[in-house]
Amino acid sequence: MLMNRAETLAIDNPARRALQRWYEAPTLRRLGGPLPAGARVAEIGCGAGYGTKLICDYFGAAQVDAVDLDPAMITKAGRRLARYGDRVRLAVGDATDLRAAFGAGDGSYDAVFDFAIIHHIPDWRDAVAEVARVLKPGGVFYFEEVTAHALARPTYRRLFEHPEHDRFTADQFCDELPRHGLTVLGSVTRISGDYLLGAAHRPIGTGEHA
Repeated sequence: MLMNRAETLAIDNPARRALQRWYEAPTLRRLGGPLPAGARVAEIGCGAGYGTKLICDYFGAAQVDAVDLDPAMITKAGRRLARYGDRVRLAVGDATDLRAAFGAGDGSYDAVFDFAIIHHIPDWRDAVAEVARVLKPGGVFYFEEVTAHALARPTYRRLFEHPEHDRFTADQFCDELPRHGLTVLGSVTRISGDYLLGAAHRPIGTGEHA
């Protein structure tokens, strides 16, 4: 579902960008490791494109396909990322169907990034399944997510809009990953039961996803 105005402002401001640059990106790289040379990457829910910029500059992706439901966000991202030229492709589309957005077949990407987007998706399990589908064997899913515990807090309920049903805890999110052939790498960083950051990979030699 689309973010409301309050959350759109909350995710596109200097404080949020600093958190992504100085904490989230280094934590995800520590947990999931660096990208391989020449990596092709997908980002689900790119918003105004700052996470995409980090994927290019900090992680060193060779190509990024970034999707968002909100055409206004794609327009903003296009302005922010114009200097990357053909290295970045942007599309208005659904994180549960990257085939429609980019023609992404099975095993298309070396990595997929989720900077706190899947909790916005009513059919969040379908988004996890799509991440698993498009990852190459050995590919890594870098994720930062917001849990049901956080979404139940009065501040979240008052300011933001999220799906009301089938919200996930940190454990439920992590338990969903192996159902789609993904294995968590090392430990998952959990913050007050509200947030989790981690990485999972599709093991080499796996067959079809569950």
